[in-house]
Amino acid sequence: MAGNSQRRGAVRKSGSKKGAVVGSGGKRRRGLEGRGATPPAHMRTKHPAAKRAAAAAKAAQSQQPRGRGPARGGKGDDGPELVLGRNPVVECLRAGVPASALYVAQGTENDDRLTEAVKIAADTGISILEVPRTDLDRMSSNGLHQGVALQVPPYRYAHPDDLVGRVRDSGEPALLVALDNISDPRNLGAVIRSVAAFGGQGVVIPQRRSASVTAVAWRTSAGAAARLPVARATNLTRTLKDWAAQGYQIVGLDAGGDITLDEFDGTTPTVVVVGSEGKGLSRLVRENCDAILSIPMAGPVESLNASVAAGVVLSDIARQRRG
Repeated sequence: MAGNSQRRGAVRKSGSKKGAVVGSGGKRRRGLEGRGATPPAHMRTKHPAAKRAAAAAKAAQSQQPRGRGPARGGKGDDGPELVLGRNPVVECLRAGVPASALYVAQGTENDDRLTEAVKIAADTGISILEVPRTDLDRMSSNGLHQGVALQVPPYRYAHPDDLVGRVRDSGEPALLVALDNISDPRNLGAVIRSVAAFGGQGVVIPQRRSASVTAVAWRTSAGAAARLPVARATNLTRTLKDWAAQGYQIVGLDAGGDITLDEFDGTTPTVVVVGSEGKGLSRLVRENCDAILSIPMAGPVESLNASVAAGVVLSDIARQRRG
């Protein structure tokens, strides 16, 4: 027809793309596109491993008490803790944090972190459970789980008397650390690591108003929490009095101490008491210390982080005992 320059039967091209985008040619073209790495067997819905994981997840959920599930993204004294997100989960698994299950949401996109998490869990015998994404949403308080969660069982605390028994079995002078009002689990983990590094026999924390041995503390301790006992004292002041009666010197750390670290004799059985950065030592704990120890400072810094101060004192005590 006049005015229509397009030849009958010609195919109008769309945009500037080359090659067919519809028809059999388009299908073959899309078939050649990369689809990413093959997901692990347990994440392929028709694979026998995926069916076993689903059955295990269903069995695990049926064994939980009615009305209770994994902790909602936080710590609990009587229940498991749930670590959420790919980076935190991988870091916990790398650090050897004890875990009972690795949850992976169905349809989760695979990446290097998830692959590593699944591999470590499989190598260490941790159950790998594929669950509906709605289950992970329900388990977490904010839904920011990135399709993966790690369930960590409650930490088994020792009794303060167990630390005394450990001192006796070691044949070495006591070197224990008591934490008063330490609320940051990273500080707790760092102190555990220092006590283990400098030959201490254990750490004691109050049962209330204190950081607990959570996955964060485990990770910060770099695995030392698996080797060094942490005890919980119902009444920290009473525990310190009992240890003082057994011949231990109780030494509190404070910037305005009675003596400095240079003057301190740490070769005898010692309990180092560390207070929080903000409040320091509580009144009753301070009154039951034999001495208040300060660290000489060469610069303008007024005080050190609680875990750093504990590490400095423990290092010096270890040096004295080596001499």
